[in-house]
Amino acid sequence: MKVYNTLTRRKEDLIPITEGEFKIYACGPTVYNYIHIGNSRPICVFDVLRRYLEYRGYKVTFVQNFTDIDDKIIKQAVLEGTDYKTVSEKYIKEYKIDAAGLNVRDASIHPRATENIDEIIGIVSALVDKGCAYKAENGDVYFRTKSFSEYGKLSHQPLEDLQAGARISVGEVKEDPMDFAVWKAAKPGEPYWESPWSKGRPGWHIECSAMVRRYLGETIDIHCGGQDLIFPHHENEIAQSESCNGVPFAHYWMHNGFINVDHEKMSKSKGNFFTTRDVAQKYGYEAIRFLMLSFQYRNPINYSYESIEQSIASLKRLYTCRDNIRFMMNAADKSDETLKSGEEATLEKYGKCRARFIEEMDDDLNTANAISVIFELVREINTALSSQPSYKLLEESEKIFEELTGVLGLVYNEQLETGTDKKDEIDAAKIEEMIAARTQARKSKNWAEADRIRDELKAMNIILEDTPQGVKWKAAE
Repeated sequence: MKVYNTLTRRKEDLIPITEGEFKIYACGPTVYNYIHIGNSRPICVFDVLRRYLEYRGYKVTFVQNFTDIDDKIIKQAVLEGTDYKTVSEKYIKEYKIDAAGLNVRDASIHPRATENIDEIIGIVSALVDKGCAYKAENGDVYFRTKSFSEYGKLSHQPLEDLQAGARISVGEVKEDPMDFAVWKAAKPGEPYWESPWSKGRPGWHIECSAMVRRYLGETIDIHCGGQDLIFPHHENEIAQSESCNGVPFAHYWMHNGFINVDHEKMSKSKGNFFTTRDVAQKYGYEAIRFLMLSFQYRNPINYSYESIEQSIASLKRLYTCRDNIRFMMNAADKSDETLKSGEEATLEKYGKCRARFIEEMDDDLNTANAISVIFELVREINTALSSQPSYKLLEESEKIFEELTGVLGLVYNEQLETGTDKKDEIDAAKIEEMIAARTQARKSKNWAEADRIRDELKAMNIILEDTPQGVKWKAAE
């Protein structure tokens, strides 16, 4: 497998530090509000990275943090008339609801900044002892950027260019505008922890360095996140971690592209800002996940009404294929475990789809092309279903369909959810019961009762299709 490494600006063979194992750190949310659709992209993309590496037989330790103390959280606590703990706990719970809706698996470890204060203080102390950080008059501790000669190697900007745009904010007491806080003295009324320098709290960047070292080690395989984190967040992580530990921080850096809304940058001031929850209520979570994966992760995505509707239409094709397989399996002779004449050739076509899927995913996690291969597989399956296949072939069809869609985390509901704003949830059990009653009425030649049930189902926007294998149903568009 090859991935594009932001650090080297080229595709490289992905080789783990320890054979058969990958250690991955993904920057998680600052939990002061609901996540927006831009946050959903790295969550979905790097969930697929983890799934794919496990699919290829690797053991993956996947760490994603929660930033649960930060200026934004303190500000939100004031707005809500509560404390930072209540705010962070509330929005961690809301994040988990959205992540589960997007079919994002829990990280191996979900550490929090406030759980790692001792580790953070230990790293800051080491940096101060080495002369890489210093205490300012106000109790803040800053990393001395010029002490790290390779500063700028991730963002590929020379220090002189970065200095040109640097500023010292009100209240900061720095030696140099490029220096950044690793410990912040608490202002009156703010939460704080005791430290050798002041009562205060960690800077934003230092928490990730501390959690990487504690849970994964001094050098990890992959560090990932959104493009917006390359500078200054990830650049600063490298500087403080490598200055402290004296070894490379991460071998590979993977960053996903931005999301625009109707070809404009998402912004609250422009009125085009959407939370994941808002979009899911209108269109369902899976449509969001599909959209995020329908582009190669480094390319930008344009979110629009048309793009999300296209995602729903594509998902309907996938669900129809899966449901057709299951329907025919229920009606087939399960005792016959032999393939029919010509079905070996169909299995070979399935195998070629699997090989092409792996080839695309091995090329820098190209989920867009991998989805195209899945739709090629769907066409092959639909062709097979049209000729009364054996139960054995139906089993193989279901197996490879679930295998490939499962790697991408797609088709994970019993039926496609398209948002609570569009229609009420369908009571599938009730519909099946009504269909069974209609079937019994037809066997008894009670045509009036059969027609009455069909009309009732039609009024519920349920369309019936009588087939040789039995009655199929679907919700009207």
